[in-house]
Amino acid sequence: MSVRRILVIEDDAAIRRAVVDALTSAGYRADDAGDGETGLQAADSDNFDLVLLDLILPGIGGLEVLAGLRESQPATPVIILTAMGEEADRVRGLQLGADDYVVKPFSVRELLARVEAVLRRTPDRSSGPAELPIPDGTVDFARCEVRFSDGSRQELSERETKLLRYLASNAGRAISREELLSRVWGLNPKGVTTRTIDMHIARTREKLRDATDDTRTILTVRGKGYMLAAPSA
Repeated sequence: MSVRRILVIEDDAAIRRAVVDALTSAGYRADDAGDGETGLQAADSDNFDLVLLDLILPGIGGLEVLAGLRESQPATPVIILTAMGEEADRVRGLQLGADDYVVKPFSVRELLARVEAVLRRTPDRSSGPAELPIPDGTVDFARCEVRFSDGSRQELSERETKLLRYLASNAGRAISREELLSRVWGLNPKGVTTRTIDMHIARTREKLRDATDDTRTILTVRGKGYMLAAPSA
């Protein structure tokens, strides 16, 4: 197995060095950046398995960096680092697509546990069903992308891929937003607004060109949640 690469974006030099040292000691390859702009450039120019992102950064703030990462590197999981009183920012970060968060001050043991958990939850592209047929093309789970009948392709984030996998594995059953938060996000549903699910569903539908009721892949089941439509005969 190749060594997992992690990018640490943190402006506090002491914390950044400690995190890099802890990750390196745990067997990861860690790169670092001291501000949002440098971190975003590093993420765009290289391939990382995970980004650790501080929310309070000079220049470009952490939430802006996260939004940029979700545009340029949608498949890369992100753990946000926040201070104790930044609950609103943590929620906003999760809504923007962060995979988890760690509250400062944190122990090395907790940080590594969070890192391992997020990497473990990352969909295994080599197992499970390889494809999901949709009205206008095919979802390729291995490549995290949609191939359309006109020859074009659309990249899916790791989260969107895992969401579709879970819906596909439970085809024919309406799945609540709370279950999706628990099983796909790995979060306690009581601590996160279910609006997070609706936003991800909307983005996934857009990428699937899932526009009309006649061709919709992801169905809304009123009062229950979401369900994958049965393939056309």
